[in-house]
Amino acid sequence: MCGICGFAGFRDDERLSRMITSLVHRGPDDEGRHVEEAVSLGMRRLSVIDVAGGRQPIWNETRTVCVVMNGEIYNFQELRDRLIAQGHRFETKSDTEVLVHLYEEHGDACVEHLRGMFAFAIWDREQQVLLLARDRLGIKPLFYALQDGRLWFASEIKALLAGGMPGTLDAQALKQFLTFLYVPSPSTIYERIRQLSPGHTLTFARGRLSLRRYWTLKPDPEVAALDGEEAEERLLAHLKEAVRLHLVSDVPLGVFLSGGIDSSTVVAMMRALSGGPIRTFTIGYGPEDESYNELTYAREVANRFGTVHHEEIVKPDAVDLLPRIIRAFDEPFADSSAIPNYLISQVARRSVTVALAGHGGDELFGGYPRYLGQQFGASYDRLPAGLRRGLAAASRWIPESAQSGNWPGRVRRFLQAGGSPPDERYLRWVTFLPQEWGENLFTPEFQTLAGGEKPETAYRRLYREWPVSDPAERAMAVDLQTYLPDDLLAMGDRMSMAHSLEVRVPFCDHVLAQFAIGLPAHERFRHRRLKSFLKRTLRMSLPEHLLHRPKQGFMVPLARWFNHDLKAMVRELLSEEAVGRRGYVRYPYVRWLLAEHESGRRNCTDQIFALLALEIWQRTCVEGRPV
Repeated sequence: MCGICGFAGFRDDERLSRMITSLVHRGPDDEGRHVEEAVSLGMRRLSVIDVAGGRQPIWNETRTVCVVMNGEIYNFQELRDRLIAQGHRFETKSDTEVLVHLYEEHGDACVEHLRGMFAFAIWDREQQVLLLARDRLGIKPLFYALQDGRLWFASEIKALLAGGMPGTLDAQALKQFLTFLYVPSPSTIYERIRQLSPGHTLTFARGRLSLRRYWTLKPDPEVAALDGEEAEERLLAHLKEAVRLHLVSDVPLGVFLSGGIDSSTVVAMMRALSGGPIRTFTIGYGPEDESYNELTYAREVANRFGTVHHEEIVKPDAVDLLPRIIRAFDEPFADSSAIPNYLISQVARRSVTVALAGHGGDELFGGYPRYLGQQFGASYDRLPAGLRRGLAAASRWIPESAQSGNWPGRVRRFLQAGGSPPDERYLRWVTFLPQEWGENLFTPEFQTLAGGEKPETAYRRLYREWPVSDPAERAMAVDLQTYLPDDLLAMGDRMSMAHSLEVRVPFCDHVLAQFAIGLPAHERFRHRRLKSFLKRTLRMSLPEHLLHRPKQGFMVPLARWFNHDLKAMVRELLSEEAVGRRGYVRYPYVRWLLAEHESGRRNCTDQIFALLALEIWQRTCVEGRPV
């Protein structure tokens, strides 16, 4: 695991040094660079495979092709053997070295042979071409900017800013952030900085840039045709293979264990593959926030599989914690799961260099209540329109909960969106601008800057273009292409790398993902139950009661914290003066949010946290001052 950076079209050694230094947290073990007039490549290394010999940049035999990479190639040994048989000579045992030889054989199509998580830059000295690439599902990040015929790239935005890229705010991206709680790719919060989309390559030659999509997620009709037993056998084989590949390491590794199905599956597969020690890590909360605790379930899984288990209790020290989290993202980010992800990474790094996590299981196998909501919606639509309108109007009287899950809030949102078409219903459930306000919460001046384009337009298009008509499958497909890479995987990368920890996500192995997305909805939601197919597949691996317990999610009790422990912080950061100084949203909206939340009529945690994250980002990342 590393941080990479560089530029093409000019030379500036001091600028490159600043960029490399900004990425030390991603690679504390080593530094490397290659500089010539046409290109400069830099990297910081976290040594995981071939600790002694895998220094980067790495060259081919004739020193005509050079690479720096962030990530891991899990099938590198197979590729290495094949390339040696074709006459290539290797100088290291590193997975990175296969890239230069694959490029010699296949050019930019080299990415199509890789199985792993990666973002890399290859310099072809003879052709004077720079190739950038990002893995299929977007596990590893890669940002770039084009200015005056020069290309810049880096693993994190902070490196581009350190290199001198202007930090001009993109008003439309900020509008997207307040809509989704993250900035969807390929945008970033800055006008001139873009994110390379998952499954894409970028080629830069003679001042011109071109993008190519080399992989597309799509359902396989052969998977849908399998009978239930054969499909279960195939899935179990894919799960074991994915986990086996993710265990390749020359340093200690462990697992983030919540006690939920996904992380428990990773532990079960690890134990099936190895009799050696498995280190597991979990965090929990005090008795006042018991509904958020999964400690009991995590302990049960740890005991069942004989792991070396570590626990830590979280306290609401967000005044110190939130600025560190936001700085790690370089842009506003308001998924509150970043807090436990940051803390569990901190705990794990004391013992291991690599940790496996269960990201992707919910999107692939149907783990979110909104997917069932999409299925129930088809039945609900058969009720008389007048009755649905009446229920929507009455739903505003349903008081929401500050407890984990907030089921009254889910019912309320379902009824409010019940009369909408399926795509509109889905968008109402994944966006966070309250219906009472809509875009009226923005100031007129900000609306002019942001323009009239609706942030959810691209999501609606993805929903409608998915080749399977089932509304739950369409919702899952959109999440796999948006929420998974831009929220969950981005969060996993930044929060772990802030502690120089590599996180691997076996569920996001593209072979496993391609199989899972082909499973029809009636299998994934049999008897209207979340993850029913995955649960049936694992019935011999995990305890029955664990498989069928309610979904909890990796969450923090921010709803209560905002009304108690963090109330003073919220009031200071979201004061009328602070909100007015920014000029993004109208203060009456902020006052309404706080009043609704404090009264208990409504759980406005997400909206409040988004505004907090925005203000913290402005102060720490833009203005460079403490919160």
